[in-house]
Amino acid sequence: MENAILKITNLSFGYQQNSVLKDFSWQINAGENWMIKGISGSGKTTLAKIISNEISNYEGSLEINFSEKKSLPKQVIYVPNWFQFTSLDGQQNFYYQQRYNKIEQNDTLTVLAELKRFEKKENLTFEKAETLLNIFGFDNFKNQQLIELSSGEHKKLQLIKVLWLQPQLLIIDQPYTGLDIETRRKLNQYIDELTTKGVTFILINNDNDNPDSIKHFAEIKDGKLNEISLSDDTIKNVKKESKPLPYFLQTNQQSSSESMIQMKNVEVIYGTKKVLENIDWEVKSGEKWLVYGANGSGKSTLLSLINGDHPQAYGNDISLFGNKRGSGESIWEIKEKIGMISPELHWYFDMNTNVKQAIASGFFDSMSLYQKLDFEQQQKLEQLLYFFNLQEDQSKKLKTLPIGQQRLVLLARTLVKNPKLLVLDEPCQGLDNEQIHHFNQIIDDLAASGQTLIYVAHFHSQIPNCISHQLHLEKGRIINKTNKTN
Repeated sequence: MENAILKITNLSFGYQQNSVLKDFSWQINAGENWMIKGISGSGKTTLAKIISNEISNYEGSLEINFSEKKSLPKQVIYVPNWFQFTSLDGQQNFYYQQRYNKIEQNDTLTVLAELKRFEKKENLTFEKAETLLNIFGFDNFKNQQLIELSSGEHKKLQLIKVLWLQPQLLIIDQPYTGLDIETRRKLNQYIDELTTKGVTFILINNDNDNPDSIKHFAEIKDGKLNEISLSDDTIKNVKKESKPLPYFLQTNQQSSSESMIQMKNVEVIYGTKKVLENIDWEVKSGEKWLVYGANGSGKSTLLSLINGDHPQAYGNDISLFGNKRGSGESIWEIKEKIGMISPELHWYFDMNTNVKQAIASGFFDSMSLYQKLDFEQQQKLEQLLYFFNLQEDQSKKLKTLPIGQQRLVLLARTLVKNPKLLVLDEPCQGLDNEQIHHFNQIIDDLAASGQTLIYVAHFHSQIPNCISHQLHLEKGRIINKTNKTN
């Protein structure tokens, strides 16, 4: 019998005075594939970085034994939650609206050029990449700039590259982030196929949607690893004690118009490619809409027209809050009435900003805090810090927090101005089960006070109960509009 692929003994690691892993021991034997669960901040990502040698200043022992019998690369590859891309000159100084500005998009590689670069760097053959592009329905994206891709499309590209490489030990952090149901199914099938070729997988994920080849499940709790069954109660996190909404959020701002959004025959075209086509849609005050569809269906582009980030909004028949776009209202007057959170906003946010500054920046729709708060704004900020249990973290930089905690900070930032319209684009990415429940309970409480809502999600199991209407997009067109109250 071959040696254990991975053997960890009495490993301890912490950040400053905070212990993350303590006397941690774990062994993976040949033929085993694991899924690691745990609440946000429990140490899952830290463990992955230690195994892949991104973190080396730990105590204890870690042994990796690659098989000499396998032709696969003798490598440990860690795939982080997000795909990091740079401009042509190697910089990452992008801004949020740049994705929709065609004049400035040529600063990044195309998907094809990125894959060709990766092929040369890793000495691979492109034939396998073509297979993966086909499996993930990515053939039509070869000529798109990296900055044009949505969060789900970036995840696909990230997965295509690492599955193409096929290392002996592959660790994927949140493999399903942003992926639609069909892509998840195909990913699970391909993971199962690679396990038969000798790839060992460690998936970091709290969902129960997993490949058949994953037979071992564990959670990290109190710095140690505990093996569990898939249905074990230990993965069902304890619900947070609910608090009443901050007083200023208990009565939603009233709109002077019954119609919050109205689109008539809206289309978005890049050259000969139609991203949105013949969109007729109205959102009335107080309605709660779920917008859903496969990756690349046009959801993010639709939202960018509402939020004022897409330049083609001004060439279309779009009215917001009773005013036709282009009739004199500035983009900042529009944004003042809209609270939005999205994966892209999270990507481009200034991670060196501390928690308190990040939330307060929502008053000014900025990516950091550049203005002094007045007394009323300061009171609202303090209420939100208390409501989200962030008082002890208020001076910490965002980049020091787990991703799930960062997302809650950005939700607080979205709510701080009590917007007339709340737009939530896949807001539960990176949240653990407890945080998802807590997040959606907050949304349901806001809905009860009359909040108008647009909520984008792939999975109906992760949406709030308040949803009253549904909009289904497919290939840039509306397939179905449903009023759930009928």
